[in-house]
Parts: sequence; structure tokens; C-alpha cells
Amino acid sequence: MSKELEKKGWIKHNTIDDPRLSETIEEYESLGFEVHLEPMKLEDLDKEYRICYKNQLDKLKTVYTRKK
Repeated sequence: MSKELEKKGWIKHNTIDDPRLSETIEEYESLGFEVHLEPMKLEDLDKEYRICYKNQLDKLKTVYTRKK
């Protein structure tokens, strides 16, 4: 999905959960950016990280932005 988003002008930033997620969205929007969130997918992670994050997938979102 990220390749499709990049073609539409979206820039991938990071993958986080709250409370930093809400703060990040608010900050980017205040700077005049559109914000798009994608759920994190286990297959997007390197194998060594999959075990650490598999129980947090429902909370973690990847943040994309683009100028309005």
C-alpha cells in the first residue's frame, strides 16, 4: 500500500500508537499537512521485530502526510 500512497504524494513518517500518535496528528495538521493513517501489518516488519509487535498491531498506525 505504501507504494500506492507515495505515488499520490504521501510521505511515510513513522509507526506509533497513542499518546504520541494523537500528538503527531495534531502537530502535522497544525503545520498544514493532511494526515493519513494505515494499520501496521506484521509482514511489513523484519522478522526479528515481529515477535515484539504482534500483540500491538491493533494500536500501531503508520503515519503518512502530504501538503494540503
